[in-house]
Amino acid sequence: MQHGPAVRRRKLGAELRALRTGAGLTSGEAARLVGWHQSKVSRIETGASGVKPPDVRLLLDAYGVEDHELRELLLVLSGVRDGRRDHWWHAYRGVLPPTYRDFISLESQAIAMRTLETSVVPGLLQTPEYARAVTRAAVGTVDEHRLDALVEVRLARQDVLRSEPPLTLNAVLDEAVLHREVGGPEVMARQRARLVEAARLPQVRIQVLPFSAGAHIGITGPFVIFSFPSTSDLDVVVLDHLTSSLYLERKEDLRAYTEAFDSLRIHALSPEDSLDVIAGTGDGT
Repeated sequence: MQHGPAVRRRKLGAELRALRTGAGLTSGEAARLVGWHQSKVSRIETGASGVKPPDVRLLLDAYGVEDHELRELLLVLSGVRDGRRDHWWHAYRGVLPPTYRDFISLESQAIAMRTLETSVVPGLLQTPEYARAVTRAAVGTVDEHRLDALVEVRLARQDVLRSEPPLTLNAVLDEAVLHREVGGPEVMARQRARLVEAARLPQVRIQVLPFSAGAHIGITGPFVIFSFPSTSDLDVVVLDHLTSSLYLERKEDLRAYTEAFDSLRIHALSPEDSLDVIAGTGDGT
């Protein structure tokens, strides 16, 4: 269990170390080839420090790695995702806690996201008015400037659904999400309309878990599963708490949450029936 994507750095370091030894090089020899000090290679390989994409490419060239898929995978580990804006959230560093920046970083790199929400609409599907009401409730007393910035961030995150390629989003919403009047009736009416609009996008699947489903495996709280290009070894589960987020990357944790999400989808309404409930034309049974 990790706070932030530290495991991802260590995995990248381990992969680079394996490639170096496979090329028959010591860390000192590798450092001389790329013009670095040996300590930099060691810090990268142990995950003690991050590594920028140009440095990853430099090492891969030095190790004679020509496999395009492997090179792309390692660049994903270093934080590169073609077609996505690179680290735009850094402009909001002063108002975003580190765990939220980590979350946005993962979201911007992922190719797919599975999420269970039990209380609020997922951030990627919120209207501006709904986002403002949720953010104000979450952060408590805050000046309008910081509130505006936090709402801007939440809306900017939604670009992943419009990028090329777009993020694939599978969301299971507890029916309570639709009945909680965040911001009042008018805000909720526009939010429902936004959900209907989003559900019609080819890369978005929304299912409602009705009250009639009773107690379910997700009743302990919401979670997010991010999937990444090339391999499931990069997948990560994110659990949000009031003051922090936890990142689970062990295979047994991923398996448990994947099975939980699959179970929730089975017990939820079909996307078509869910659309009727969201639009207010279905009864949720």
